[in-house]
Order: sequence, then structure tokens, then C-alpha cells
Amino acid sequence: MTLSDVAREAGVGESTASRVLRRQGSSSPETREKVLGAAARLGYVPNRLAGTLASTGSNLIGIIVPSLANIVFPDLLRGAGAVLGAAGFRSVIGVTDYEPDSEEHLVESLLSWRPAGLMVAGLEHTARTRLLLAAAGIRIVEMLDTDGEGIDTVVGFSNREAGRVSARHLIARGYRRIAYIGHDLGRDRRAAKRREGFLAALAEAGLSLAAEDVVRTHSSVGAGREALDRLLARHPAVDAVYFSNDDMAIGGYFHCLARGIAVPTRLALFGFNGLDVARHAPQPLSTLLTPRVAIGATSARLLLADDPPGVTTLDFELIEGATS
Repeated sequence: MTLSDVAREAGVGESTASRVLRRQGSSSPETREKVLGAAARLGYVPNRLAGTLASTGSNLIGIIVPSLANIVFPDLLRGAGAVLGAAGFRSVIGVTDYEPDSEEHLVESLLSWRPAGLMVAGLEHTARTRLLLAAAGIRIVEMLDTDGEGIDTVVGFSNREAGRVSARHLIARGYRRIAYIGHDLGRDRRAAKRREGFLAALAEAGLSLAAEDVVRTHSSVGAGREALDRLLARHPAVDAVYFSNDDMAIGGYFHCLARGIAVPTRLALFGFNGLDVARHAPQPLSTLLTPRVAIGATSARLLLADDPPGVTTLDFELIEGATS
């Protein structure tokens, strides 16, 4: 969307629209409302690279991730950065802290610098974020999930299928009193989809969750340890626990070590992501290994390629480990 599109939509001249959007000069409240409303409807983002820089082309690639606290996202950035750096591009990274509104502001901010492309985590966005991405006129790559409708190019795996595979593994090992421990499912939609797939596979086997504890904070080792302590105090007969990710599961494992709970004979533990710390624990965690570096690298290659939009699926791997 261009400035002339906004001016035409608002019924004003380009110079007037420019003054309003750049917050320069004076304009009536009515005119300002018309211009800003038109810009919002069209998904227009002002160009911060004025003059000659805008015409030379950009070597910037915007990458937006939910967090840097979990190694999953630095791994993703490592894969993307290697490909982009080799091609002469530079990454500009934004962190949303799992807040949809923060993602919206970051998308708008990054697009204002006219990047050559944009990579974002997940498929769920605010309506305005989707509008901005769809109207950007550059390659958009959504990463880490294939359960939903993409805007342009999608690279990842099915989180719902990951949940189903996890449940089937525990069921095949003979566990029947299975519980779930997770973190904020409202903000982490990929974790919520894994839980949905897990519950679906339990239902197919005629089972349901024996217990559940979902913390309202980010995932962490400490949160996982505390959640398992609470859950077992309420439901001591549980024989297996599926955690939303490896951070939470490692916390559960530490709780078992501290309380002398035999793993897996008394209690089985299953995680998600296949983090190094989980695979190199005294008892390697049973988990799914996700191709994080490969997803970052593949996303970057597709962003720089001239291929048509589509979905690229990279498989996760079941790590049987020693905790189930």
C-alpha cells in the first residue's frame, strides 16, 4: 500500500496524508481521523527509509520470535542467520514475549524500515498483524507450525500431531493414569495445539486426563518442578505426566530426584523439543526432538528464493529416552 492509496481512500491530497502520517504541520481532527482510519484499513506502514536509501533495496530481514529465554528460538535464529549471512543479508530481531499486541507493534515497526523479507513464529496473529503482513508486498515466512492458514510461506510441523504421537507413545508403554503439566496456553498457541492433539489421542484410546496443572506464567524448570509437586499432592495415583516442553519436564525430573520418586517405574515423564540438557540428563528424557535449526535455515532459504507460496513440513523425531 502506498501513500497515494491512503490519500485516495481518505479523500484527501497526498501532501495532506503525508503530513498526518508524519505528524508534521497542522490538520483538522476530522482530516486526521480520515487519514489514520484509511491507513489502518489498508494496512499502510510509513516508509522510514526516505529518499535514496529506499530506492537502493534493503539487505535487512526482520525476524520476530516469542522469546530468547528458551534455547528453541536461539536455535531457530542460528539456522536462519547462517543462511542469511552467507547471502549478504542482516537480521533485525524482535521479541514479543508471547504478546500478540507486541507482535503487532514489532511487525509495523520492522515493515517501516522496508525489509527484504519478514520471518515470524507461529500462525496466530491479531487481525491487524495479518493485514500488515498480507499487504507488505514482501516474502513472509511463518515458522514452527503447520496447523492453520498461512499468509504466504509456512515452514514447520504439526503441533497437534506432535501431541498425538506423544500420547500414543505413553499409551503403548502401558500408562493409563496420564496427567498434563503446561504453561500459559492462551499465549503459547503451539503448546495449546499439542495439548489438543494429546487429548484427541487419549480419547481415541478411551482415556482422558487423570489430572492437570497449567501455570499462568512462561515455561521454566522451576515452574515444572512446582507444578509436579502440586499435581502429585492432589493426584498421587498418576503414573505418567506429559509436559508442554522440556523445560517443564526437566523441572518435573528434578522434583522426582529430590523426593525419591522412581522414574519411570513409579512415574513416567515426557517432554517436547529434545533440548540438549534433557537428552544428557542422568536418565535421558523421553521427548520429541524438533528440527529447530533446520526450520530456521529452510525458512531463510525460502524467504530468499523465488518460489511460490506453500507449506514445507520438517518432521520431528521421537526420542524414547529413559523416563517412560
